[in-house]
Amino acid sequence: MRNLTIIVEQQKHPPTEGEIARLLALAPVAAVFTVGAPPVPPLPSWQSPAGRHRHWEGSIHSGATLRAILENVKTPLALLLTAGVAWRPLPNGLERMLAIAEETKAPLLYADYHLLQGRAGRTAIRLNTYQLGSVREDFDFGPALLLGIPPVRRLSLGDAFGRLRYGALYALRLRLALKQPLLHLREFLYETTSADADFDIFAYQDAANVAAQGEYEHVFSEYLRQSGAFIEADGLQGASAFPLTASQRFPVEMSVVIPVKDRLATIAVAIHSAAAQETTFPFNIIVVDNHSQDGSSDIIANLARSLPHLCHIVPKSDFLSIGGCWNEALFSPACGRYAVQLDSDDIYADNTVLQRIYEKFQEGDYAAVIGSYTIVDKDGRVLAPGLISHREWTDANGHNNALRINGLGAPRAFHTVLARCFGFPNVGYGEDYAMCLRFCREYRIGRIFENLYLCRRWEGNTDSGIGRERKGENDAYKDHLRTLEIMARQSRNAQLTKAAYLLKARG
Repeated sequence: MRNLTIIVEQQKHPPTEGEIARLLALAPVAAVFTVGAPPVPPLPSWQSPAGRHRHWEGSIHSGATLRAILENVKTPLALLLTAGVAWRPLPNGLERMLAIAEETKAPLLYADYHLLQGRAGRTAIRLNTYQLGSVREDFDFGPALLLGIPPVRRLSLGDAFGRLRYGALYALRLRLALKQPLLHLREFLYETTSADADFDIFAYQDAANVAAQGEYEHVFSEYLRQSGAFIEADGLQGASAFPLTASQRFPVEMSVVIPVKDRLATIAVAIHSAAAQETTFPFNIIVVDNHSQDGSSDIIANLARSLPHLCHIVPKSDFLSIGGCWNEALFSPACGRYAVQLDSDDIYADNTVLQRIYEKFQEGDYAAVIGSYTIVDKDGRVLAPGLISHREWTDANGHNNALRINGLGAPRAFHTVLARCFGFPNVGYGEDYAMCLRFCREYRIGRIFENLYLCRRWEGNTDSGIGRERKGENDAYKDHLRTLEIMARQSRNAQLTKAAYLLKARG
C-alpha cells in the first residue's frame, strides 16, 4: 500500500533522475516532492505521467511553501528528508516507522540512525527524546521526520503561518507538540551519509540572521501563550519587592565567586583579575576550592596571605559540582549583597567591571545583571565570533525568549538574598542557565551589552572538544531545565488566573 509521500529538502544540488527513481521504488512511496531552488536543467524526462514527482521552488522553512506542499500531500504520512536524498532505510526500517506512526497516531515521529563517514566507518547516532522543554529551533530530530498528515491538517495553517519566511517548520512542530507528544523511536532505522549541519549557537550574532532570529522569537512567544507559560513583562518585579533585599546586612557589597577544581595554569590569573577591580564600595573574592589535587589549593592559599579580601573555602563535601560550589559561596557568611561570577579559567575585561555591574543594579532595581563577553584563546587573542552580547534580549520579552536560546551571557551577577532562596542545581553544566531562568520568571534582569569578560577557550574547558554524545547529554539537560521552567510558569500563571477570578467573584 502506497501510503507515504517523501519530501526532499534540496541541498547544494538538485537530486538526479536515479536518486528520485530510487525513492519512488520504495514499496510504500506514492510520490516524491522536492523543494528548493529551481532544478537545473528543468524537470527531465523521468517525471512520471502519473505525477509521482513534483518540484516546489522555495524553502521548506517558508510558511507559504510548506503549507502548499502539505496541502498537496495525498497520503496519510509524509517523510521529510532535511539533508537531501542521502538517506536509505535499513532492512524493515521504513516499514517499522510507518507501522508505529499508524499505531500511535503520533503527529511527528523520528528515529535513531547510522551515519556513514567514508573511511571513518559507521557511527550509531542516538538522538535525544523530545520533551516539553525541547523548544529550541535547532533541536536535533536527525535528517528524517515522519509527519502525520491528519494532525497537520487539523492545525488550520492560516495567513499568519503563510507569512513566515524562516520559522515555518519550527512553528509546525511546536504547534504539533501542543496537541500530542512527538515520538522518538529509539531504534536504528536508516542510514545516511549527510546529517543536518551543526547548528551555530552564536548564529544570532550574524547580521544576516537577525530577521530569522526575530521570527523564531515571535513563533516561540506565540507557543508560550498557547501553552500557558508566557510571562507578561509588567508582571516582573524589581529586587526591592522581596522584603529582605534592602534590610539584610552583608559584610561587603559585592563578592566575586570563583569555583575551582584543578586549574593550576589559570587560577592565579583569574584571582588577580578580580583583585585588580577598582570600586567605590567594599568587595571580596570567594574562591571555592573543590578539593583540587593539582596544586591549585597551594596557589590559592598563598594568594590569600597577601590578599586579605580573598576567602578560601574548601567544602566539607567532596561530591559537589560547580552549582554546589556556588551554593557554598552564597551561604557563606563572607558573601556580599551581590554575587558575581568569574570562572577559574576566565578574566574580567578591565578593572571597572564590578563598578559597572554595581551601578547597573542600582539603576534599575534589578535582581540580576548579566554582561557581555568576548571569546579568546588562552593567550587573549580574539576568536570568532568575538563579542557575544546577546542583543536579542529585550526588556519586553527577554524573559520569555530566554527559554529558546541556550545561554544569557557573562558575567552573571545575582542579588544574594534571592539566589539563596532559589539555589543552584548541583551540576557542572547548565547551573547558571537554571538560575537565570528562575530569576527572570519573576524578576527584572539588567543587561550590559558592552564587553566585560574574556571567556578563554582552551583544551581544558568543560565544553571544549566534546563529542556528539556529550553534547547530546548537555542539550538534554538544558531541555530538562526548560521543561521544569515551563511547567513552573504554567503553574504560576494558572494560580494568578485563579486568584484574579476569585478576587473578581468576591468583588
